[in-house]
Amino acid sequence: MPSNRRTATVVGVLFLVTHVTSIAAVALYGPVLHHADYVVGPGPDTQVLLGVFLEVVLALAIVGTAVTLFPIVKRQNEGVALGYVGLRTLEAGVIAVGVVPLLAVVTLRQDSAGTAGADATALGSALVAFHNWTFLVGPSFICGTNTVLLAYLLYRSGLVPRFIPVLGLVGGPLVFASGTAQMFGIYQQISVWAAIAAIPVFAWELCLALYLILKGFRSPASGGLATAPVVADAHPVAG
Repeated sequence: MPSNRRTATVVGVLFLVTHVTSIAAVALYGPVLHHADYVVGPGPDTQVLLGVFLEVVLALAIVGTAVTLFPIVKRQNEGVALGYVGLRTLEAGVIAVGVVPLLAVVTLRQDSAGTAGADATALGSALVAFHNWTFLVGPSFICGTNTVLLAYLLYRSGLVPRFIPVLGLVGGPLVFASGTAQMFGIYQQISVWAAIAAIPVFAWELCLALYLILKGFRSPASGGLATAPVVADAHPVAG
């Protein structure tokens, strides 16, 4: 139906927005995340503030994907669909909380005007660590969980080709496990292993976004979930 086609396009675009903004924000955060002396240097504050803005857009787009998808996937299982909306909203909330310490680092650098001492540097490092932990909780633990919920709904419904939700069913637990490994120090957040673990969930969201934009949702019949016909009562009517 035309309304479902529009919904699919909106969802696909929102997923692409989450990809673009998340990758761009990480790139823009480079100076503040990887230089402990950021608060005592000149500091490219505008670059960091742009990254913060993009993460705010990211959080809004994350909520948008869940709210827009809900009327479609609730037909399969409303409880699981509600769980997906709740977890996506929680993920967005954690991301929004995570940008606040970076704003505080920028303010600390501007207020100190290059005169900050060791205490300010330590405080700046602590604020960056705060951001890094929220990045672990949101895009790893919470995202991994809500990915499984949506992939399950799409796999059962047949609204998209089966290989797409299979990527999500694999990628969600994998990124969750990777977050656990990072939490307990098995490897770092920025590492080859973390990047490899993120590939399936990245591929899942990208393939889902492109399919929905280009093709839209499949009909339930093409997904193998057509409603069974109602069989009329075959008993003869007594005369």
